[in-house]
Amino acid sequence: MTTIRLTAAQAMVRWLSAQKAEDGSRFIEGVWAIFGHGNVAGLGEALHAHRDALPTWRGHNEQTMAHVAVAYAKAQGRRKAMAVTSSIGPGATNMVTAAAVAHVNRLPVLFIPGDVFASRAPDPVLQQIEDFDDATVSANDCFRPVVRYFDRISRPEHILTALPRALRVMTDPANCGPVCLAFCQDTQAEAYDYPAEFFEPRVWHIRRPEPDQRELEAAVAAIRAATTPLIVAGGGVIYSGAEQTLIDFARAHNIPIVETQAGKGSVDWEERLNFGSPGVTGTGCGNELAAGADLVIGVGTRFQDFTTGSWTVFSRPGRKLLSINIHGYDAHKRAAQPLVGDAKVTLEKLSAALGDHRFPDPDFALRARWFQTTDTLTAAPTSNALPSDAQVVGAVQRTTGKDAIVMSASGSMPGVLHVLWKASRGGYHMEYGFSCMGYEIAGAMGIKMARPDRHVVCMIGDGSYMMANSELATAVMMGIPFTVVLTDNRGFGCINRLQKATGGAPFNNLLQDAYHVNPAEIDFAAHARAMGANVVKAGSITELEAAMKDAKTATIPTVIVIDTDPVPGTGAGGTWWEVAVPEVSDRAEVNEARKGYEAARKAQWLLN
Repeated sequence: MTTIRLTAAQAMVRWLSAQKAEDGSRFIEGVWAIFGHGNVAGLGEALHAHRDALPTWRGHNEQTMAHVAVAYAKAQGRRKAMAVTSSIGPGATNMVTAAAVAHVNRLPVLFIPGDVFASRAPDPVLQQIEDFDDATVSANDCFRPVVRYFDRISRPEHILTALPRALRVMTDPANCGPVCLAFCQDTQAEAYDYPAEFFEPRVWHIRRPEPDQRELEAAVAAIRAATTPLIVAGGGVIYSGAEQTLIDFARAHNIPIVETQAGKGSVDWEERLNFGSPGVTGTGCGNELAAGADLVIGVGTRFQDFTTGSWTVFSRPGRKLLSINIHGYDAHKRAAQPLVGDAKVTLEKLSAALGDHRFPDPDFALRARWFQTTDTLTAAPTSNALPSDAQVVGAVQRTTGKDAIVMSASGSMPGVLHVLWKASRGGYHMEYGFSCMGYEIAGAMGIKMARPDRHVVCMIGDGSYMMANSELATAVMMGIPFTVVLTDNRGFGCINRLQKATGGAPFNNLLQDAYHVNPAEIDFAAHARAMGANVVKAGSITELEAAMKDAKTATIPTVIVIDTDPVPGTGAGGTWWEVAVPEVSDRAEVNEARKGYEAARKAQWLLN
């Protein structure tokens, strides 16, 4: 047997560089790295030696560089991924939040944090966590709840099994998610005689499991028995590459569609059967159809509480739930009739079995009225008052084309965009599984790396920008252009509205309502300019539109800052969301909100 003597780190990097996606490109496109004593000597040396075969990029923060990798995998439809490495201790735990984002969204990211010495000779090393009762624990055990596969590499030969297991998980359509290979720092530097064949290129194919025949027949019977079915399209449609198949299915059988946050953009907004979105951030027409549906057909959705209005939006008595999902866990939620299988294959088989069965037209007048409402809410303001988020979204919509991808993650913008944005196919990217503040800037960069042909627009509030913005400097350094629209409402405006809606006093959300000695005056334009970005401070919607047009041809990120009114919400659409209101309070407003909360809970559908 031919062998090659390499360090464990060299072998890992060499193996990763030989793994191929289905299109023949690298499955692991590159490695984000911040070096410390736990990875600089071992992995750092190996990455430098293989920098032409496997690129390495430097981030400014471990969490946010991992967000780049998360967004890249999402924008690639899980067909390609990135790796992320840090030192031990705080560098590693900084990545845990990003791992949770990938886990909730079922996205493949390879985390390679440095770990303690396998030999234990120098214990305790710098940044080592010591568990008095378990000597096997390190800080990297924090990853266990938020990854799909965890392994600790404490022998150089461990990678012979750990690496294929890692990519098996990352390419598994049902169990796809992040992987953590905690890499002991002395093991990284140890040499071993590896079989040469281990490094042969390999193509990783993503399976398309077909549905069980009995479940398929039951699903066909359920659809034939329905009178007003409704499709809820989730992120699984996009991960499966089933967008066109979904449209063909809906058209063949005349079934209207609503899209979740993760599923939005699977169907172009101009498709007549697209009625927008359901639930808390639902369109008016989408929620009306949801209320009247006697069969809800979920396709690749987790049925998250925002989608279901905390299980109140699908309110027709006796309505049924059919769930098409790649994983049985999701397919069986809420006593649904399960149809486990790949979305594309399953829809094709379902349509063939239904034949020419069609349903009467949905009420297209609902859709027409809704877009009239949308146009009114997003129109440019006629006064000099601060614009609303909806008016900002309208300005962005008017100045972008179908090549744009709008993205966000937290605060006010996810709701406004879900309700009001007219998404082209593939033109919407929302991290609303974990809704992680600080994802946006890094996420926009990851999307642009995955889709360099698209105009990426990052919608972010001042609160999320303050949490994590350093990868803006990375994007400038790497020459990765995207447009940031930073709405400054001087605090956490979204949560301030929620606080007041549940009867609370405005407190600790807007900067003016937080404890302070000196009023906060943050110059976001100066801050972004200091990191090298193109910057415009827009004083009006007209100036915002002009800046948006100029940003399209930029070669580095453009940040457009505009002051907005923190008070208005979306202005239309939506439904109830369960946020527990105190049973006892000295505030009359809280007591009144509690009455509304108890009344709304009676409408919940509580089957598990």
